[in-house]
Amino acid sequence: MPYAIAVRALCEFTARTGDLDLRFTPAPSAEEGMAGHLLVQGRRGAHYQAELPLTATVGELTVRGRADGYDPVRQRLEEIKTHKGDLALQPAHHRALHWAQAKVYGALLCRERGLQTLEVALVYLDIGTQQETVFCEQHTADALEAFLQTQCARFAQWAQQEAAHRATRDAALHALRFPHADFRPGQRALSEAVYRAAVQARCLLAEAPTGLGKSIGTVFPLLKAMPSSGLDKLCFLTAKRSGRTQAWHALKQLSMPASPAPALRAMELLARERACEHPDKACHGESCPLARGFHDRLPAARQAAVGIPVLDGPALRALAAEHGICPYYLGQEMVRWADVVIADYNHYLDPYALLYAHVQAQGWRVGLLLDEAHNLVDRARQMYSAELDHDALRLARRSAPKALKRPLDQLHRAWLAQARVAQADHSVLPDLPAAWHGALQRATSAIGEYLGDHPTEVLPDLQAFYLNALHFNRMAETLGPHALVDMQCDGDAHRAPHSVIGIRNVLPAPHLSPRWALAHTVTLFSATLQPPAYFLAMLGLPDNTVCIRVPAPFQAAQLSVQVAREVSTRYADRARSLPAIVALMAETFHARPGNYLAFFSSHAYLQSVADAFSQAHPDVPVWRQQRSMNEAEQQAFLDRFTPEGQGIAFAVLGGSFSEGIDLPGTRLVGAFIATLGLPQVSPLLEAMRDRLGQLVERSVGDGHDCAYLYPGLQRVVQAAGRVIRTPQDHGVVVLMDDRYGRPAVQRLLPDWWPRAINV
Repeated sequence: MPYAIAVRALCEFTARTGDLDLRFTPAPSAEEGMAGHLLVQGRRGAHYQAELPLTATVGELTVRGRADGYDPVRQRLEEIKTHKGDLALQPAHHRALHWAQAKVYGALLCRERGLQTLEVALVYLDIGTQQETVFCEQHTADALEAFLQTQCARFAQWAQQEAAHRATRDAALHALRFPHADFRPGQRALSEAVYRAAVQARCLLAEAPTGLGKSIGTVFPLLKAMPSSGLDKLCFLTAKRSGRTQAWHALKQLSMPASPAPALRAMELLARERACEHPDKACHGESCPLARGFHDRLPAARQAAVGIPVLDGPALRALAAEHGICPYYLGQEMVRWADVVIADYNHYLDPYALLYAHVQAQGWRVGLLLDEAHNLVDRARQMYSAELDHDALRLARRSAPKALKRPLDQLHRAWLAQARVAQADHSVLPDLPAAWHGALQRATSAIGEYLGDHPTEVLPDLQAFYLNALHFNRMAETLGPHALVDMQCDGDAHRAPHSVIGIRNVLPAPHLSPRWALAHTVTLFSATLQPPAYFLAMLGLPDNTVCIRVPAPFQAAQLSVQVAREVSTRYADRARSLPAIVALMAETFHARPGNYLAFFSSHAYLQSVADAFSQAHPDVPVWRQQRSMNEAEQQAFLDRFTPEGQGIAFAVLGGSFSEGIDLPGTRLVGAFIATLGLPQVSPLLEAMRDRLGQLVERSVGDGHDCAYLYPGLQRVVQAAGRVIRTPQDHGVVVLMDDRYGRPAVQRLLPDWWPRAINV
């Protein structure tokens, strides 16, 4: 049974030994690496053949890849690597892996061109100096062929196992049946749309109401489509940990063979900070016991892992502990061999995304499911924004070695000079300040060289500033109309001001479009995706994206919607709004006692209304969301919503309790929403409004709609969605603001809601 593998993946499987060692870091970014390859290739002349595709079949294995370059005049094949710092500090097993890749490419080239001998070269380009270091070896074609055969033999048993697994998996998915007797109303329409999008290799934007069963309604059809669409992986991406729980619940409902080996392998990708067992240690064998001999113990752990059908966070950590290796890097390895990957958005979408890099390097065909996609605009903006804090530079200067004093002092002076010319506490700048940015680039380069030359030296403040500076510089390279530059200053600029310089992404579309293009199919789903044109524009989805709005499985009779048109919750009117809000809440509660959630635009507004309500109605139980509640405190807050309970819980709109929580039946009978949900006006948001007005077509909306109205109403609908969770639920939503009477606002509310009653 044939099995295809990339050259890099083959060598990483067969030629890695010894410790996990990340001391020869930070490595160049992907952009720096590509630029470095182009620089070297451009130096070679017109006869040089770059990015040469090579393929060969060895037994049942097809090995393929692109060699970096071949000089037919010298008969020299080159494997190009970029680096930072002293090359003499590169671990031996890194060099051995690079040689393995070069020699495999050499063997493929000799096969294709009928060469008898070949010079094989490793070309290391220093990103900082742009100088090359070249290591050459002369090989016969027979020696290279023997090396290729050895690597393929080491992989052959695993390849047979994986080919058999793929056949078993696809057969099981062909036979897979929906886990329930029938689909819920609307659930079939969603599932059919997901399946068609996968078969047609398109993107889908699906609005489907809360309570529909969106997780199983999207996972099941995409699994069914995997065999016919040739998908290697299904990636379920979530905004919050609660989304992962829903994904696992959906998978566990499916009946898949698990003996003698799992027909479907599912795993969870963990963030480094959640997976690391020794956060006080560095990632190399001399410091961390789980890095020592990592690659020697990895094969046994990998073989055990593929026998575990559900490799969630606890299972991954337990397996890593059993084999004495790092759970985070075990997870990175097992992504290669999993059929379903559950992860946060950032694992595929952010600038350093592991999943995205794997899909690029390995050529996987993937299907993406993005849960709660209404969160994606804000999340993507965060991923592609950056800021540097002057206080962080001060801390770095205190601990920096003498060799870095001059560049850091120059950056400090440039920062003070920029703060002195600031026109306001917060100002949007026309571009990055040239003098400041030049000083930052010089400082970053100097720190990188120093850390590369002193890989074992621990300087936490300096390293933290350096990593933030690297990200800032990376965002600066992509700076365009889709982002703003701003500066915030506090204090006297002539003494010791606190200031922050930021690059704020406004339109994530240019960054996200390549991510969608690389995937075979993408489905983004949520209960609040209105208007679709806004999400298509903001997220950079393809022009042929399919948009659907799945009918709700609820009846208008289940929900009473009331609008308090005499109440204004605008900032200037909040003090005057208290008596009317308190009276309406009390009247609604006494008409139907039970558990209610009351949402407000800020903690301050929440406390004002809660105090006034408790004073006027001390007989009604009240509990309040506090700032920075931990998981136990959040759970205690939710535990008060019992089926027989009565009282009003006060919460902040857009916070922990306005989405992602499930309180069906009489656990929650109503919601008060005393805000339109609009973000607080700020100089930055006003600048974003103006920029969006320039970037987005009028058919999507104006700048105010995109910056304020659409995000605000999404929060409102999410919060209101806590009330009706099943076809058996009944409840009330009280919208307390006169602006809810506007047609432009009402168009953004769910179409199944009944006509609002004015109160």
